[in-house]
Amino acid sequence: MEKLLLYNSLTRKKEEFKPIKKGHVGMYTCGPTVYWYQHIGNLRTTLFNDFLKRILLYNSYKVNHVMNITDVDDKTIIGSKKEGIALQELTQKYEKIFLENLDELNILKPSSIVRATESIEDMTALIQKLLKKKAAYKTDDGIYFSIEKFKDYGKLVHLSKIKKVKARVRADEYDKNKPQDFALWKFYNSEDGDVFWETAIGKGRPGWHIECSAMSIKYLGEHFDIHTGGSDLLFPHHTNEIAQSEAATGKKFVNYWMHTGMITMKEGKMSKSLGSILTLEDITKLKYSPQHFRYLCLQTHYRKPLTFSFEQLDAAKAALEHLKHKIIELKKVGHRGVDKSKEYESKFQRAINEDINIPEALQVFLKTVDDSTFDTKKKIEVLECFDEVLGLGVKEMKEKLVIVPTEVQKLIDARERLRKAKLWAEADIIRQRILEKGYLVEDTEEGYKIKKI
Repeated sequence: MEKLLLYNSLTRKKEEFKPIKKGHVGMYTCGPTVYWYQHIGNLRTTLFNDFLKRILLYNSYKVNHVMNITDVDDKTIIGSKKEGIALQELTQKYEKIFLENLDELNILKPSSIVRATESIEDMTALIQKLLKKKAAYKTDDGIYFSIEKFKDYGKLVHLSKIKKVKARVRADEYDKNKPQDFALWKFYNSEDGDVFWETAIGKGRPGWHIECSAMSIKYLGEHFDIHTGGSDLLFPHHTNEIAQSEAATGKKFVNYWMHTGMITMKEGKMSKSLGSILTLEDITKLKYSPQHFRYLCLQTHYRKPLTFSFEQLDAAKAALEHLKHKIIELKKVGHRGVDKSKEYESKFQRAINEDINIPEALQVFLKTVDDSTFDTKKKIEVLECFDEVLGLGVKEMKEKLVIVPTEVQKLIDARERLRKAKLWAEADIIRQRILEKGYLVEDTEEGYKIKKI
């Protein structure tokens, strides 16, 4: 079996994956902040988590995958005020939409989905440890982590001491004694309304960073295998997670840190304020399926940025629909050719185990489809096996019965009469009118076929 190599953001190099417990993987994913829809950049990261998990399963690991839901922070409080509804009502609304997005994109659900509001006791216990170890201190408005007490602060992003201070001023909006420190707990003020908890460390609510440390440690232990997220979380979020976790436990927090590249629009960075944010709901309203977006993401390596355009999405849609047609036709054919399963399985595993090289794995998949010397029945079995990683739904690819409306059937009949009369130009005009009504006519040796598009 090929060694599984993963790019570790902490060491900035590919490393052979070696789990803490043989045959088992503890994996934590920074999940959504549920104050609005998740945009396609968030979903690209979620898709990467899915590819990674599927590859670990393909390599016969048992995966304990934990994902958090951030349902209390500044953004959720502001969002609830903006929509004029209670915080819980807001977060439940957008959590439900996010979970529906997972189903639509054929993303495997995590082993555990943990909400921040259900983990307040775990957060306060962790903060108490940090206070006891003098790694945190109290002010009038909250409890803060002192980065001076953690000598390796910034090791994930290789910060110098000067850069640490300047970067913290830009990234942290809370008040504190020293500009480089970050909030663990925010004491209650009137702006929080009814969002607060009465705890042993005071009345208030958690800072963002402490949430993930507390939840991951509770469900995966003080030292676990893999932590994932978008590259925008490298600093300050993941940097601060490492500092507070390792300061509290005295142990290495995570062995492998993995981060995805960002999605940008063709015109520039996605921005909610500029109105350039795209959601899965936006895409489906424009007659694309969630699987078209999944296929688009398959084509770019997870660590590279992906520049989104509708031209690219059109190309992904056309490619996936063409692929479906090929596979449906293959399923109609009996045994024909030789068994080349081992050859293609070896190539596929080599690709996925080389730092989750999904684009290369997709190319192996497509070459398998097109190899006319490969026994058809064995080929379908191999494609279904590969699809355990790609998640395109090969088993469900079947020819659909198309019910054609009377007005469209009349156009089809008229086109056939024109073709028999060899009036090709006139027949093409009718074909275009059929296309405009949402149906595609394909001419084959056995006659025409109709597809709904």
